[in-house]
This record gives sequence, C-alpha cells and structure tokens, in this order.
Amino acid sequence: MIYKELISKIENRSARIGIIGLGYVGLPLVLRFCEEGFKVIGFDVDPRKIENLNQGRSYIKHIPSEAISRFSTGGIFHATLDMSQLKNADAIIICVPTPLTDKREPDMRYVEGTTQEIAKWLRKGHLISLESTTYPGTTEEILLPLFQKKGLKVGEDFFLVFSPEREDPANPQFHTRTIPKVVGGVTQGCLNAGTALYSKIIEKVVPVSSTRAAEATKLLENIYRSINIAMVNELKMLFDRMGIDVWEVIEAAKTKPFGFQPFYPGPGLGGHCIPIDPFYLTWKAREYDFQTRFIELAGEINTFMPYYVVQKIMDALNEHGKAIRGSKILVLGAAYKKDVDDMRESPSLHVIELLMQKGALVDYNDPYVPKLPEMRKHKLEMESVELSEETLGKYDCVVIATNHTSYDYKWIVDHAKLVVDTRNAAKDIQSDKIRKA
Repeated sequence: MIYKELISKIENRSARIGIIGLGYVGLPLVLRFCEEGFKVIGFDVDPRKIENLNQGRSYIKHIPSEAISRFSTGGIFHATLDMSQLKNADAIIICVPTPLTDKREPDMRYVEGTTQEIAKWLRKGHLISLESTTYPGTTEEILLPLFQKKGLKVGEDFFLVFSPEREDPANPQFHTRTIPKVVGGVTQGCLNAGTALYSKIIEKVVPVSSTRAAEATKLLENIYRSINIAMVNELKMLFDRMGIDVWEVIEAAKTKPFGFQPFYPGPGLGGHCIPIDPFYLTWKAREYDFQTRFIELAGEINTFMPYYVVQKIMDALNEHGKAIRGSKILVLGAAYKKDVDDMRESPSLHVIELLMQKGALVDYNDPYVPKLPEMRKHKLEMESVELSEETLGKYDCVVIATNHTSYDYKWIVDHAKLVVDTRNAAKDIQSDKIRKA
C-alpha cells in the first residue's frame, strides 16, 4: 500500500522532492525536477546560497539566474536551512561532498551528518537516494542502519537507493536529462521506486542489481579516466625527453577508428571526482587485504604533474636568463577545466603555490573566477588581474593552466615575453615564445 502510494505520487508528479546539497550536482537536479512539474525543496548549510536561490540568483556560472527565478518566484522551488522540512518531502536526494582527509582516506562526515538529520524526520513512504560518490557498501553500511533504528522496514515502509551523479559542468553535448542514470536499490521494491523517480527526469535509467554495484560503477568510471590520464601524463614527460610532441602523437593515434580512445595530458587533475574518487576504493580494498596498485600509481603520476609544470617554467625562464626567484609570472586560469568557475582540486592553485614557494611573484587571470575564495587546501588571497597588452608585457612568463575558450591565444602570445602552455591551447600559433609543459 505504501509503495503504491509513493509510485502514484511520482507518476502524477504530486511527490515533493527534497534535494540536500545545492551545488554543481544538486542544483541541476532541482531544475530538472522543476521542469517536469515537481515541487522541490532545496536544503543547504550555506545561508548565502539559500538567499541567492530564493531571490532567483544563480551562483554557478553555467546555470543562468533566469532558470532559477523561473521556479523560485513561481512557488515551484524553495530553498531552506531548516532540515525539519524534510518531513514534507516524499523523495530525498543526497548530493553532499565526499572529500578525502589529509591521509587520503574517505571523509564521510557530510554523508553521515546528513543521514542522521534525515533519520530524525524519516517516515513511512520516504524514498531516499544517495548520489554522492563513495565506496561500495556505503548505502547499506552507513545509511541503512541509521534509518532502520526508526523501526521502519526498508523496501516496505521506506525505500533506499544509490544513484551516482554524472554531472559534467559546461559540457555542451550532455546535460542532466540526457546522461543515463544508474540506479541500485537495497531491495527490488527500492530499485523500482528509484527507477520510477529518475525516469521522470532522465531519458534513460540503467538499473543494476544492488547499491554496491551502483557505487562501484561510479568508481570504475573515474578510475578509468584517472589511470588513462596518468598514462598520457607519463608519456608526455617521456616524449619530452625524447624530443617528441605528445600532442601530435595523440592526434595521430586517434585516427585509428577502433581500439583507441584519446586522453589528454595537463598540469594535474582537478574537479571533485577524478583526483578523489579512486582513493575511496583504495581505502575500501584494505578490508579485503587487496592493494590497488594501478590506482596508487596513477595517483602518484597525476599528483606529480604540477611539480613537472613548475620545473618546465623554471627551464623556460632559465633559457631567457631569468631565475624563478623574483620573476613575475601570470597564470591564466584558476578553474580546474575550461569554461567553468569550479576550482575544486584545481591544479592551477597548486602551481601558483609552488611558484610562490620558489620566490616567484605570481598573479592570475580567470574570467570565471574574479577572486580566489578560501578553500580546504588553499588560502590564496588573490584577485584576477585584467588582461591587456600592457599587463601581459610586464610578466616574465605567462602560463596557460586552463584553456578557457574566451582567451585569444594569438593575442596573448603576441604581447607576452614567454608563454608556457600546459594545455596545447596555442597549438596553431607559430612562435619561438611558446614552450610546452
């Protein structure tokens, strides 16, 4: 009876959706549910986000304010700090951070804290979905026991699923609606309820046999990328010594119509997924007396890349008779990837810090990041400098760390004294000022 009532609410779109965590994952979900006619309550611990959203303002660059105000002013969407409103939601989706500790172990405090808060308000008919990337077993080992303390039975009184987020901010080809959604349930009833919910906002839902399989799916996706990026980063360093352009090699290799997928080197890994998620599995593997050697090796290589970039900058300056200490350096791009304002785990910030430690005088420019906020690992009090012919000319070296499409690379090279390109952004420009890193 409870299951049928929940499915009926989902089908007729009277189910109220609660989304916890209104960042790069949660906010696109809010919009998708609103677009499909569901009323949504958004929860976050940041009062500034709550105020902005309720006034129809977006704080994420690629999500326009108009998309928010359309629903916040129409009574479809409301954001709140008040977790007691969870009792008014029928489906609750958890989109909170899952970072690493300083010892590269899972930091589960956000998931655990959110679960404890939901447990206070858990009632019959609730559907809970965890989307935060985590190690296999999290849903059933952390969430389920806390919920069962209420005396409710999973699969009958309430429903619990894991459905990993697959957001790729600013990707013009794929959006929340078009990216297939993997769902795993604690029971068959849970799976059916989760599939019913997500099928209302996602074109294709992919059910799997368990929450553990769904959790492992997300890790496989990101481990695959981490290892392959590490491979091309290692080859970049080797080919550099051999006098071979790795970018030319990749372009040639990808002409093969089968058996090859191109991955590209860079100054290091960034974002909330690839630098972090693989180590969740590494940590969990210890319970099974198993070493994840590929993951560890890939992590070592990718973590080393900012140091490699700084060495290439030093080499380039040395060619111009300049020492790193006292040199004026401009880093282009603070975001972890092009055309977004997301700086989580950005290698640019690490490069800036390493340059400062060596005595360089460092500025940065990023059209998406006017000021560097205080972050978990970085406390750089810097503001983006304006780009002009005069400012470019005053730096001893300009480093292309993030290849934003808004940058005019020909103009940058023309007016800079020296350019170190970590992204192959200036590949079509012929100039003896350019050094690849």
